[in-house]
Amino acid sequence: MADTQPIVRLDRVNKHFGQLHVLKDIVLEIQPGEVVVVIGASGSGKSTLIRCINGLEEFQAGHIEVDGNELLPNGKSGRALQRIRTEVGMVFQQFNLFPHLSVLDNVTLAPMKVRGWSRADATETAYRLLERVSIADQADKYPSQLSGGQQQRVALARALAMEPRLMLFDEPTSALDPEMIGEVLDAMRELAREGMTMVIVTHEMGFAREVADRVVFIDRGEIVEQAAPDTLFDSPRHERTQSFLSRVLKH
Repeated sequence: MADTQPIVRLDRVNKHFGQLHVLKDIVLEIQPGEVVVVIGASGSGKSTLIRCINGLEEFQAGHIEVDGNELLPNGKSGRALQRIRTEVGMVFQQFNLFPHLSVLDNVTLAPMKVRGWSRADATETAYRLLERVSIADQADKYPSQLSGGQQQRVALARALAMEPRLMLFDEPTSALDPEMIGEVLDAMRELAREGMTMVIVTHEMGFAREVADRVVFIDRGEIVEQAAPDTLFDSPRHERTQSFLSRVLKH
């Protein structure tokens, strides 16, 4: 990759929920254009990790830098937090669409309000993105009229409308019926092919092997092992990684 400066840098990040030590001395760098998939058991700290990257969760020690903006412990980041949230898109487990707005209005709202785009420019971009995730024909419908897979693709288009430098995905298929998972993963595959920098928390191991440049295994709040997908899945070095993969891949 031509740009050697990491777009994300976590340096000895620690996060507590009361007495629970959720993230322990996390050190991680992500390069522009890299697709990093984070795996681990439920409760291992995966979702907390990516929520710290865009300031949805405060952390208690260490430093996080995103695209040159530094997040400080205990929520003392000031304007850097707002800049980061403008540059970082996020897709959640739940779709979080505005139920009273049409698909088109869900996608155009943030660019108009935050970026100051005209309605015409925002609408043109929205249709292009809805076409990109194969849902432009649903632009005038409301979220309640869509399937879960369709709603998640609208959520993806909405995040992309802000022209983010980085996309975070927090188990984007976990709330979907099995037959709808593929259409969301297909849209994410296309993003990866186009060079979007992505951090993805998922339980979809086949997808992780296919799209990731690097897979990071977290267990009990620690990064235990990270490697290229074929290396990590086929030849994990750490016993904790081997144990986790033997459970999730046996199906």
